[in-house]
Amino acid sequence: MAQVSDLGIDLGTSNVLIYMKGKGIVLNEPAVVAIERQSKHVLAVGTDAYRMIGRTPGNVLAVRPLRQGASSDFELTNTMLRYFVGHVIGKRFFARPRVVMSVPTGVNDAEKHNLVRIMLDAGAKHTHLLERPIAAAIGVGLPFQEAYGTMIVDMSAGVTDIAVLSMGEVVSASCVAIGGDHFDDAIIRYLRKKHNLLIGERTAEQIKINVGSAVPPISDVGTDVTGRNLLSGLPKTQTIMKSEIYEALKDPVADLVDAIQAVIERTPPQLASDIFDEGIVLTGGAAALSGLSEAIYRALRVPCGVADDPQNCIALGCGKVLEDLSHHKHLLNDGHRRFF
Repeated sequence: MAQVSDLGIDLGTSNVLIYMKGKGIVLNEPAVVAIERQSKHVLAVGTDAYRMIGRTPGNVLAVRPLRQGASSDFELTNTMLRYFVGHVIGKRFFARPRVVMSVPTGVNDAEKHNLVRIMLDAGAKHTHLLERPIAAAIGVGLPFQEAYGTMIVDMSAGVTDIAVLSMGEVVSASCVAIGGDHFDDAIIRYLRKKHNLLIGERTAEQIKINVGSAVPPISDVGTDVTGRNLLSGLPKTQTIMKSEIYEALKDPVADLVDAIQAVIERTPPQLASDIFDEGIVLTGGAAALSGLSEAIYRALRVPCGVADDPQNCIALGCGKVLEDLSHHKHLLNDGHRRFF
């Protein structure tokens, strides 16, 4: 029988990353599926589908089947994961891998059960679930299994997982609907209100990357943005300054800070003291927003830094668990009980 390596999966709102045991990260694709609107026929998955966002005719829809860390469309999520897993393991249908998959802390048992079912349909022999903050902590290499407080804030496109860890457990946590998509939406709303300029999601994301800032910029550089003039209906190019994008992002950044503060306030005093000494670690793709760690420090006076490889932390954490499942068995969960 053909051998196949086990897989670690970071099932994110915007991207799916797959780690193959012994090989590292072997797939990083947008979590997007393009379908024909009436028939629901799947036209493209991943990168090919992502290229269609904002550019499809009326009968084609490019959608993300995941929202806020959970499957919003069972069938499309199933199709997407079957495609990605098949791409990684090839046509070795009888070599069914074991899977370690990350899930947000706010996902309930029914949603976890759905994810396990989806992975079974996608070709997995067995699926172990790992909470995202724990996966991120393992990926970063934090000593969270010691009797010491560790705080990690994992920011994806759809949600942010905020957790205080100690002795290998989540002591205090919150999963809030703040992430990269919310930063993009804030930019879209700001440009529509101030400049009567309508832009799409991909343009907003590029603005965020190019001139986005969570703190007032030292040098106010600009970037040219093309969208549709809401008054004339015609294409329009507008120079947008970095200070404007800072203004656009102030509210969602403040909401994030409030959510982090709320978790710290619920944390036992001794562990909270540890966090004030050692600080907060940011992971996830949305953590790459310029000045975000500084904004959190200014508001809370808690040291804050971004992981070296924030986007890959979850997948790397799942991979480290795969490499030694027996050592990490106490961290795994299937939505109803601990494994092994």
